[in-house]
Amino acid sequence: MTCCEIIFEDDFLIAVNKPEDVLSHPNPGKGSGAGKQATQSAAFEGPYDYSHRRFDTPDRPVWLIHRIDQDTSGILLAAKTEETAKSLRTMFDQHAIRKSYIALVGNRPLPPKGKWNDHLKEEKHPDYVRAKINPLAKPNVELLYATKQNFPKCKLALLEFYLLTGRTHQIRVQSAFHENPVAGDRVYGDFVLNKKLKERIGLRRLFLHASELSFQHPQTKKNIMIQSALPEELEKVLRRAY
Repeated sequence: MTCCEIIFEDDFLIAVNKPEDVLSHPNPGKGSGAGKQATQSAAFEGPYDYSHRRFDTPDRPVWLIHRIDQDTSGILLAAKTEETAKSLRTMFDQHAIRKSYIALVGNRPLPPKGKWNDHLKEEKHPDYVRAKINPLAKPNVELLYATKQNFPKCKLALLEFYLLTGRTHQIRVQSAFHENPVAGDRVYGDFVLNKKLKERIGLRRLFLHASELSFQHPQTKKNIMIQSALPEELEKVLRRAY
């Protein structure tokens, strides 16, 4: 069903720990037919139906609830029934699911905890999407951040982010705009910093990890908290950053 570690599963839900460089779902490709693409590696196995956001895995169909970037590791949630998928997607749209991320960023944010409100605009290209902040427009994205640890030697800070909205590349774009670029970000980040971190502490990937999802189960009504620890390669980076 999946190439990823399963970290939560019941009769209605399945959550996996997606590694960095694994797609949430296959990218659209030529010759997929009927909106399906089976040839590209992704978090779940089998053809992917874009219109229903459903994987037809060898074991059973699963409906993808949300996405995380290919370069981001961490929790990816799917549903085992279409009814559950509809409920969870509505909860995401209504911000009823709490999403937390851990990121290593350049510089020390001031104040050490707070809220960023910005206007994020997406630019869609044939093969990719980019986003940028328009400082003159009304805010349409917001997040909370809190500093977990500072690394003065490397001028870095480990932050926990709580997304209050969910837009493409939101954390990465807002962090860069507020002069706290996510370490290892090859699109929006500080390229000079990335080179130094690769040489000094061995960081070879985006340091962004989806660490926690908490919500009320749409079927059982129980409070669910799903957590994912930092991958070992990121823990090693932190040890070298002291």
